[in-house]
Amino acid sequence: MTTKGVAATAPGRGTGKVDRIRWWQRRSVQEQIRLAVSTAIVLCGAFFMLLPILWMISASLKKEADVFLIPIRWIPVPVLWSNYPEALTFQPFWLYFRNSVFVTSLAVVGAVFTASLVGFAFARLRAPGKNVLFVILLSTLMLPQEVTLVPIYLLFRNLGWLDTYRPLIVPSWFGGSAFYIFLLRQFFMTLPTELDDAAKIDGANYFTLYWRILMPLAKPALASVAIFAFFANWNNFQSALIYLNTMEKYTIPIGLRLYLSSFGKTNWNYLMAATIVSIIPPILLFFTSQRYFVGGAVLTGVKG
Repeated sequence: MTTKGVAATAPGRGTGKVDRIRWWQRRSVQEQIRLAVSTAIVLCGAFFMLLPILWMISASLKKEADVFLIPIRWIPVPVLWSNYPEALTFQPFWLYFRNSVFVTSLAVVGAVFTASLVGFAFARLRAPGKNVLFVILLSTLMLPQEVTLVPIYLLFRNLGWLDTYRPLIVPSWFGGSAFYIFLLRQFFMTLPTELDDAAKIDGANYFTLYWRILMPLAKPALASVAIFAFFANWNNFQSALIYLNTMEKYTIPIGLRLYLSSFGKTNWNYLMAATIVSIIPPILLFFTSQRYFVGGAVLTGVKG
């Protein structure tokens, strides 16, 4: 078989690159310039956004004395990969990591489940005063967290929940946030009501409609809420600082704070190494579910 015959048997080979070249050639000169400038601006912005992370990676591989050298030495000499195992044993990092995974997992499950229930109720059920209740719910977004800090602390203290994980988990099982409810309510409103009528004809009740009909269709919005809830709980420093008093119960945000004061000396290279490890789960979660996240963000704004 000749080379020409082989090429003919594989029509998909290189077609993507050829299509991109043809697409670019069909653009006018002004449009090509505009696209090139826009791409350059985005790349510059991305570089400056990533600059702190690049500095963290560089500092995590240096000797402690070289972290704040001026001018900055971006490539460490020597490269100390041993900083990572030493940093993770310098403090009980894996204990903090396990505690964060436990708290965040339960909080995310609670936020997704209860926020979807409330969002479904606001989007699909009919009740007098429903819109008024929804406006009151949204108005809570304007309350700063500092305003409710003392009343909530007194409530948890009277319940005997101090130095437990309950203050970090239980609120997520009551909707999690008004924003999550709003996001899911908007998504449910984009789904056709004919689905409800068909399910009711087949004898489905409201919970069956919610669980078996609408929830499978709401995966993009649920993924968006799960990502928001994960980041909020994984990085929750204030609540963990207020309610947790025992070192064995600390989560990662509090555990990283201990690197700043151990033995009266800050080990910045160890702190940067531990921080790099702690941000790996959020980064992996975002990139593995980015498609659902973008889809949920787009679809929730289609219909008001």
